[in-house]
Formats: sequence, structure tokens, C-alpha cells
Amino acid sequence: MSFGMPAVAVVPLTASALVLAQQPDSGDNGGQGEDFGKSSPVGLLVLILFLIAVVFLVRSMSKHLKKVPQSFDKEEAGSAEAEPAAEAEPEPVPAAEKEPDAAAAKKSD
Repeated sequence: MSFGMPAVAVVPLTASALVLAQQPDSGDNGGQGEDFGKSSPVGLLVLILFLIAVVFLVRSMSKHLKKVPQSFDKEEAGSAEAEPAAEAEPEPVPAAEKEPDAAAAKKSD
């Protein structure tokens, strides 16, 4: 069993598609005149400037990426620097230094 569209529906669709697909005859080609699609020397200059900018950006990014550590794990990155600070015990604060802070706190209340 095949499905077909009735001729009543096909004719208007075909006619409207032919009308919509035609080019306008008003003389205005929508900006597609004789010079459409041709580039100018200004376009070449802009393209070269963009390429030079990309080269400098890639060089800069490469320099910055060389400074990034291989891993951001806390154990590996800076383990020699972190261990002495973690092992060092804090020095006891003398009682004479604690009293002025406590007195200042009481005055502010």
C-alpha cells in the first residue's frame, strides 16, 4: 500500500516553491554585484596581523606553561619546603605578651 498526496495539495506547493526560488528582477542583486566575493589588500593586511598576533600569543603561552608544575599533588609539589614548616613546633608565647591583648579586648567591650 503506497501513500500518495492528492493533486489538490501538490499543485499549490509546487507553484509556491517555483515563485519563491526565482531571483528578483528589480536590478538589486542583494549586494552580489560585479565585485562580490573579491578580497582587498586591506583584508590581506588584517589577516597577516592576526597571524602575527597568534604567533606571539602561542610563544607567550608556551613560556607560561613551562612554569607550571608537572603535578599539583600536595605530596610531590614542594614536599621539601612543606616538611620543615610542618615539623617545627610553635614557640610558646610569654605571659607578658598575652596580657596587653587581653586588656585591649576588655577595653573594647
